[in-house]
Amino acid sequence: LFAHVLTTERIPQIISEQILNAGLSPLMFLIIVNIILIIAGDFMEPTAILLILTPIFFPIAIKLGIDPIHLGIIMVVNMEIGMVTPPVGLNLFVTSGITGMTIVEVLKGALPWMTILVVYLGIITYFPKISTILPDYLMGPQSPVILKKGN
Repeated sequence: LFAHVLTTERIPQIISEQILNAGLSPLMFLIIVNIILIIAGDFMEPTAILLILTPIFFPIAIKLGIDPIHLGIIMVVNMEIGMVTPPVGLNLFVTSGITGMTIVEVLKGALPWMTILVVYLGIITYFPKISTILPDYLMGPQSPVILKKGN
């Protein structure tokens, strides 16, 4: 139903045109995607995020020349960060229930791992080859590398 409304109202095309007309570079677009996904991940579950935001982000990424596999990996890492970030942080509650620890204790234990995830997200956003080297090797490149010298 949501995809049907998006399609009939041309919402992805309208947002895509606005972003492309704004002159955003692929890197700036990915940074904006990261920010939106981290905020969404704080309050929503990954399935809902995928269903709502993928139809909007994917056409823009394709028009900007971003590898679809790269975008998918960025989305997965963002959603995992959301799964360990309060207030929803489903993984925190599951871990708390299994271990019998409080949410605060689990969160303190998860902070170093969250830091690593955020650093990793920055690295794969800026260096797409890191996240696409194995898929490119196995299936061939999906689209041009988005970051060129000078961007």
